[in-house]
Amino acid sequence: MQILDGKALAAKIRKKAADDVASLKNKGITPGLAVVLVGDDPASHTYVKMKEKACEETGIYSIVHKMPIDISEAKILETIEMMNQNPNIDGILIQLPLPAHIDTQKVLNTVSPEKDVDGFHPFNVGNLVLDIDSFVPCTPLGVMKLLEEYDIHPKGMDACVVGASNIVGKPMMHLLLNKFATVDICHIYTKDLKTHTSRADLLIVGVGKQNLITKDMVKEGAIVIDIGINKTDEGKITGDVDFENVAPKCSYITPVPGGVGPMTIAMLLVNTINAARKR
Repeated sequence: MQILDGKALAAKIRKKAADDVASLKNKGITPGLAVVLVGDDPASHTYVKMKEKACEETGIYSIVHKMPIDISEAKILETIEMMNQNPNIDGILIQLPLPAHIDTQKVLNTVSPEKDVDGFHPFNVGNLVLDIDSFVPCTPLGVMKLLEEYDIHPKGMDACVVGASNIVGKPMMHLLLNKFATVDICHIYTKDLKTHTSRADLLIVGVGKQNLITKDMVKEGAIVIDIGINKTDEGKITGDVDFENVAPKCSYITPVPGGVGPMTIAMLLVNTINAARKR
């Protein structure tokens, strides 16, 4: 069993990102990332601070538009349109979730596809489905980079993605299909989850349910990627996989923390730099 070390790979990617930013600055271009943060959700504020720190370390200019939870949808859209027109902003990120009174898809659709570094705009989603080069959501993209780093090729594998969100599960499915894996995608209404997971050569899980995947649900020698983030009653961060018992059965497995999480922010930096290059 080998650990897929996302923390180490992310550090390598961030170092290269800093070099790429320095090179762009020599050409008179400073990559810029703007974040829209609505409300007081502690997890969202933590994520945004991590993104701000990563930008600062890499040399990317970043700005956070912090908005009260009762802000109008019109005001958010107005701010996004302003950033769409700002030549110094290459990437626009909408920190999710948004409050219930805001139409999330309408907000995401307002972001210019050329600045959609999260890969959530329908234009970029469509390009992903068609395997046309475009912005890809950062977490699934990070998973693919992690597999690539360890010379793991999904072509011909039986893959199972547990979780069908627009942010992780669906784009993950399309990335694997584009690499010619055979993909099962499971969700809350899947009748017999174990039937799907136990035949997978590559199992990717991201639903936010602690110990959802137990050792009897995993094939011997499988590659297991755990995207889930959960906090135990004791305050410990854990994934969706029962790591201690599942790991001995695996050929490769990601830890939580230290697996996919660091890759998400690393890919955000890469997407922002690529947007700046296209400027």
